[in-house]
Amino acid sequence: MRSGRAPAFWWREASIASNLLLPVAALYGSAARRNLESGRRAAFDVPVLCVGNFTAGGGGKTPTALALAGAAAALGRKPGFVSRGHGRRRRETEIVDPARHGVADVGDEPLLLAAVAPTAVGADRGAALSRLLRETEVDFVIMDDGFQSQRLLIDHAVIALDARRGIGNGRVIPAGPLRAPLVDQVRRSGSLLVIGEGEREKEPLRAMARAGRPIFRARLVSKSRHILIGERLLAFAGIADPGKFYASLGELGAEVSQTRDFPDHHAFTDGEARRLDRRCGKGRADPCHHPQGRGAPCHRQRSGAGIPAQLRGARRGAGICRCLRCAADRRGNARRLRRKALAKGHEEILKRTLLRAARLLRQQAAGSRQPQAAPLARNSRSRLKEAAASI
Repeated sequence: MRSGRAPAFWWREASIASNLLLPVAALYGSAARRNLESGRRAAFDVPVLCVGNFTAGGGGKTPTALALAGAAAALGRKPGFVSRGHGRRRRETEIVDPARHGVADVGDEPLLLAAVAPTAVGADRGAALSRLLRETEVDFVIMDDGFQSQRLLIDHAVIALDARRGIGNGRVIPAGPLRAPLVDQVRRSGSLLVIGEGEREKEPLRAMARAGRPIFRARLVSKSRHILIGERLLAFAGIADPGKFYASLGELGAEVSQTRDFPDHHAFTDGEARRLDRRCGKGRADPCHHPQGRGAPCHRQRSGAGIPAQLRGARRGAGICRCLRCAADRRGNARRLRRKALAKGHEEILKRTLLRAARLLRQQAAGSRQPQAAPLARNSRSRLKEAAASI
């Protein structure tokens, strides 16, 4: 599919718009079924693991592919990636070089993959894999997407499923988000990986369970959990499911005061960056702060580009309207907040200890037979209570 925003009715129950598109969906589904069953597949002498999904749009394929590459490397394998390179202007096969290639050359996701392992892109995945094996020492191949195209003979297909979105209304493109009829996709799949928690996972779970396919669960975890605690943000996203990104910010302790959605694989412009800056500057989101002075415009705001440089012109991304130079400040704030919480916890422990000591003294004074013990205990008890009250 072309990059863009998926129709909202895809993710709701059957609607009039969806019903009107059922005849076209039947034709699309029939062609997709034939491709799954009888597509020409190139075979290679290396294991090929495909990471795909049932629906158009994001489902967690790229993070899953990256995690699997890390696991393969930990086992002593030499993983490599094959990708179509969504949104690239060129069609010829390329070995991705992040130092030389940009988004227009190879696509956005291959740049992420290439930071982890050798990556080849091409409309013909067979030709891409052939070049990857020729020019690198890869011995284990992960195909990011391409489950429905069946251009390569794969050894196993892992289907990534976003539990929040599931398979939408369960219909085939363009009446729904399914890339092919569900039963035909299940027949060609190897296992299901359910990512996150949600109520939209039941139908594909039942289908995979009936087919005897193994089902696994996973969740996305941020590597920087304390940077955004207490921050008030304007968040923007150019991905298939912006809501997932905004929810992640909330889980990290940020207050998302405004959001701005862009189409999937969106190419950010400087004009959009300036508009995001203006929205941040109206007081509805925290301004950037750095050593030049509290509230002073940051280096990207002065240049009229609040979007991180690597996202401008990129066809995919999500971010927050914050200055990159403020990252150190945010980490420092997070450390101070943690120290403050720790100190508060110690104060509470000390306070409880003092009050407990006062109670013990009262009990001892009540049970003491010595006349002078009671006044001393009362005096000590009053001092302990004063110390506890002062904390």
